Amino acid sequence: MLIGVIVQKSTQRQIHNLHFQGIADQCDSAVVKNITDKLISFSGVEGYCVEVGNGYWDSWLMPMLNQTKVVCEKVKKMKELKDGYNIVGISQGTLIARGVVEFCDGGPPVKNFISISGPHAGTTLVPLCKHLAPSGYLKLPDAIPAYLDKCEFLPLLNNELPDKRNSTYKERFSSLQNLVLIMSEEDGVLIPKETAWFGYYPDGASSPVLPPQQTKLYTEDWIGLRTLDEAGRVKFFSFSGGHVEFSDTDIKKYVVPYLKDQALTEHSTSK
Repeated sequence: MLIGVIVQKSTQRQIHNLHFQGIADQCDSAVVKNITDKLISFSGVEGYCVEVGNGYWDSWLMPMLNQTKVVCEKVKKMKELKDGYNIVGISQGTLIARGVVEFCDGGPPVKNFISISGPHAGTTLVPLCKHLAPSGYLKLPDAIPAYLDKCEFLPLLNNELPDKRNSTYKERFSSLQNLVLIMSEEDGVLIPKETAWFGYYPDGASSPVLPPQQTKLYTEDWIGLRTLDEAGRVKFFSFSGGHVEFSDTDIKKYVVPYLKDQALTEHSTSK
């Protein structure tokens, strides 16, 4: 939701922030407005919520890849983002955000990506309907061949298809300055909750949940997660509540530090 636009006469310019909301929500809802206002207030940087289509219904009905394309075109038109920007994504919005990072040709660079309760490795608990957006990240561990063949979004986003691996996606994702992955400890929506950290079940089994460092996505470095982690640029945090439940203290401690003090300094050559 956040893009800070600060116009000053000095040579210092603030990195802007964008916020992408979750499913069944929209930028003008009271909940989303409250989150946006708090991010602005706590960080001292103005920002915007980025709407996908008409908001609520398109978050359900528009395919995930199409949602990503819509947002890509929006950010490319925002001249204030040309030097880069930060993203705060929530739930399904984290996948849209990551899609923008990886897929958006010609888009401005993303500096810091803060992901709250995102189904990055998939989830086993979403409506089984190909016409709903969450079908784009449904991943049943006992049906991996069908997932790779039929799922139209997450296998591409995670570079899981051996014959379609794209080094550009990895290059873009691994160029992040910071990747902040936040899991909800009592998450009853994302199954397993560790998907927020890229943890997931092994293929063909529903237990145990593998930590991200033991998944093939990490060990074979399909999208650059291992590269980022080994460089010390991945932060694994957790909130104590349920799905996308967090306090002001949580925001100030785990989110705000990656939104503020990210200034670009221009060296003036004028005399």
